[in-house]
Amino acid sequence: MIKYSYLIASYCLIIISLCACRQRESSVQTGSDGYILVQDWPNLSKDFVLGNPTGLGIDSKSNIVVFHRASRVWQSPMPVDKIQENTILVLNKQTGKVIRHWGANLFIMPHGLEVDKEDNIWVTDVALHQVFKFSAEGELLLTLGEAAVPGTDANHFNLPTDVAVADDGSFYVSDGYGNSRVVKFAADGTYLLEWGSLGKESGEFKTPHGIDLDKYGNVYVADRENNRIQKFNAEGKFISLWQNSRTDQLYSVVIDHKHDQLFGIDYMTHLFGAMVVGSDIFRFDLDLTPQVKFGRSGSYNGAKARYHDVLVDDEGSIYVGDIYGNQIQKFRMEEGR
Repeated sequence: MIKYSYLIASYCLIIISLCACRQRESSVQTGSDGYILVQDWPNLSKDFVLGNPTGLGIDSKSNIVVFHRASRVWQSPMPVDKIQENTILVLNKQTGKVIRHWGANLFIMPHGLEVDKEDNIWVTDVALHQVFKFSAEGELLLTLGEAAVPGTDANHFNLPTDVAVADDGSFYVSDGYGNSRVVKFAADGTYLLEWGSLGKESGEFKTPHGIDLDKYGNVYVADRENNRIQKFNAEGKFISLWQNSRTDQLYSVVIDHKHDQLFGIDYMTHLFGAMVVGSDIFRFDLDLTPQVKFGRSGSYNGAKARYHDVLVDDEGSIYVGDIYGNQIQKFRMEEGR
């Protein structure tokens, strides 16, 4: 009986603590700064199966490109069979209608996606431990890593998470769940350099989960399990970081090149992951100074979400891939802002 009473009292204390935390969080949130959730976007048919939308990109025609898992769900250990359905989806950013989709029988566990300035589509598959480069039409142009073989050297990855491509064609891979490093390659796939190891000091990572570049060549990494964003120069020299002290994980980052702003997304749970609280969207300047925060903290009328990737278009609209509700959300700026 004493043990039972202790458990009840502990549970009540947890609930009170959660409520207090939510009140503190709400009191400091800065508001949405005019970002409004666009209803009924995207415009998918009722029979279209959108799986976990894990990667987002945008092409030169402002079409939104999505990497999703279709009928596949995260498994441990990883499956070995490839997804039979199409996994790459191209959407009209205004209407949300499907322009084309492809990618069947190519991937086991989709993760990150990047579209470069030539509209090539780069993706990572964490089960295959590989990075792929495709043309916009789906022609395979480059493969890095050995299929289903993890490793720590210049020719292998261990659950790679994301790709960022520079204007000169060189590219960076966040690698990832297994290796906690960032690797830089020349445009033809030649290994150039790497940095990072498992840890929480500056320049170390605990699951580098998302990566992007600004137009000055700086590299921004979403250090997921350390719940922070780290900024480096093009050669991996540490510059600065922003520590998110309020939640559990910081999933991804993207640069708005038009306005020199950085966007990030996080995720919060309670009771050891049993209670989903949701995600926030953050906007920063390039010095990692926070400007705007909205989502679970307030100024948001959507469902609970677990944002896995984030994207910004040339009009300043924000897109997020929600792997909790298997949906893509679009937020536009309110007119007059």
